[in-house]
Amino acid sequence: MSSDNNYTPPKVWTWNSENGGEWASINRPTAGARHEQELPKGEHPFQLYSLATPNGQKVTIMLEELLAMGHNNAEYDAHLIKIGDGDQFGSDFVDINPNSKIPALLDYSDDLDDKPQRVFESGAILLYLSEKFDALLPKDHSKRTEAMSWLFWQMGSAPYIGGGFGHFYKYAPFPIEYAIDRFTMEAKRQLDVLDKHLANNEFMAGDEYSIADIAIWPWYGNLVLGHAYDAVEFLDATSYKNVLRWAKQIESREAVQRGRIVNRTWGEPHEQLSERHSRADIDQKLKDN
Repeated sequence: MSSDNNYTPPKVWTWNSENGGEWASINRPTAGARHEQELPKGEHPFQLYSLATPNGQKVTIMLEELLAMGHNNAEYDAHLIKIGDGDQFGSDFVDINPNSKIPALLDYSDDLDDKPQRVFESGAILLYLSEKFDALLPKDHSKRTEAMSWLFWQMGSAPYIGGGFGHFYKYAPFPIEYAIDRFTMEAKRQLDVLDKHLANNEFMAGDEYSIADIAIWPWYGNLVLGHAYDAVEFLDATSYKNVLRWAKQIESREAVQRGRIVNRTWGEPHEQLSERHSRADIDQKLKDN
C-alpha cells in the first residue's frame, strides 16, 4: 500500500489481499460462497440474518414497529451474522443474498415452509414488509410517492456516508486528505438536503411516519446524534437543527429503542442483544438498563 501522491494506476488492476485496512481479511473482488455454513432457523414466521449496522437496524426497527402496531404475525427470530468472521459468505447466507451483505430475510408465513420467500437489500425488505402488512407507507398517492422517493434517495445516498465518509474518516489505514475532503463535502451536502426538507416537514413524507424515516434514521440520525463515526464535531452536525430535531424525535420511539439494539455486539452492555427470539429478550435487556 502506498500513500504516494505520485501513484499511477496500472493498465490492469490486480488484487492485493493486504491492501484494504480493517476489512482486508474479508474483502475480495469476487462473489459467491466461500465455505459451507448452515444457518439456524427459529420458530417465528420471519427469520432475519443480520448485524446492527445501519442497514441491519432498518429491518429490526421495522419489525418492532409492526409488532407495536399489533401485527403479531410479524414475530421474528434475529440471528447474528458476524461479518468480521465472514458469515455472510457461508453457503446458506449466499443462497438468500447472492450479494453477501446483511440484512437477509426469509419469510415462512402464508404456507411458505417448503419454499420460503427470500428478501435481500434493506430497502426491498422494508417495502416488502410494508406491503405485506399494509403499514408504514402513506395511503395517499402523493405522500406514498414522496415516501418512496426518499426511500430510494437513502439507498442511493448512504454508500457515500458509509463506504465514503465513514470509511475514509474512521476505518482507512491512514488518513487521505483528498478522500476525507471529498466525502465530507458530500456528507454535509446530504445533511443539508435533509435539513432543508425537514424544515417544512415533520417526517420525510410530510406529517406521517413511514418506511422512509425508518430507512434514513439509522444512517443520518445516528450520525448527527453521535452514534456513528465519532464525527459530530468534525461535521458540525449540531448545526443541522432540523435533522437533529427529527433524529431525536425518531430515537424517542419505543420501537426504535428496541430495534436498534438487536444483533448488536458492541457498545454499552444495555445496548447489546446479539440475538432476538422473543419480545422478552428485548424486554429484559431494556429492563436491565
